Amino acid sequence: NPSPERDPMSVDRIVVGLDVGSTTVKACVVDPDSRAILWHDYQRHHTKQPEKVLDFLVRIGREFAHVPRENVRVFITGSGGGPLAAPIGAKFVQEVNAVTLSVEALHPKAGSVVELGGQDAKIIIFKENEQGEKTASCSMNDKCASGTGATIDKCMVKAGIAPDVASQLAFDDSRLHHVAAKCGVFAETDIVNLVKTGIPADEIMCSLADAIVMQNLSVLTRGNTLRPEVILLGGPNTYLPFLQQC
Repeated sequence: NPSPERDPMSVDRIVVGLDVGSTTVKACVVDPDSRAILWHDYQRHHTKQPEKVLDFLVRIGREFAHVPRENVRVFITGSGGGPLAAPIGAKFVQEVNAVTLSVEALHPKAGSVVELGGQDAKIIIFKENEQGEKTASCSMNDKCASGTGATIDKCMVKAGIAPDVASQLAFDDSRLHHVAAKCGVFAETDIVNLVKTGIPADEIMCSLADAIVMQNLSVLTRGNTLRPEVILLGGPNTYLPFLQQC
């Protein structure tokens, strides 16, 4: 949020940003002049992507009924955004481009970005050439959802830890156990085996976080080294402090 929130009634133009992901829909209404965030929400769609987008748009329409229709612009991104762009009159922006442009604008000193989504993981590394021009290289998982929100959700169920408990868990590396993060199914199998041997849920989740971080650093970086400062994005990094700390 680059500036304080403003009264929605004080603007006559808005820009709506929608991110339709594999597990959640995020929406943000911004004043294009000040970049103030006027309205935002973030919800799981439970596979009902169009229905959740419609729900968001109806609520935004009610909140900003005073804004003339011609003064509303909509941008959409995410794995489920493409098919919905035309029906709602939005401009589609590929999600890596959206993240790159946002970070360049809001965090110009960032050297790297690690974003964990519902079913994908992305690492973006910014470099400067001899002329001082900044370039961005991105790598993304393309074969398995291991190390992403969907896998973490399933592993939390297997470990018997509630989401509200996981959201308060701190990372502790004093008792880590082997978890195979290269494959989501393998990770779940390892966690079931840890549960069977009586390993506490907090140790299991810290072990999973360690495996995810090592997997990202060894595979997603494609041989590169993360450059400071590192920006962590995405639901798992936002809501799971033990993953952030790891």
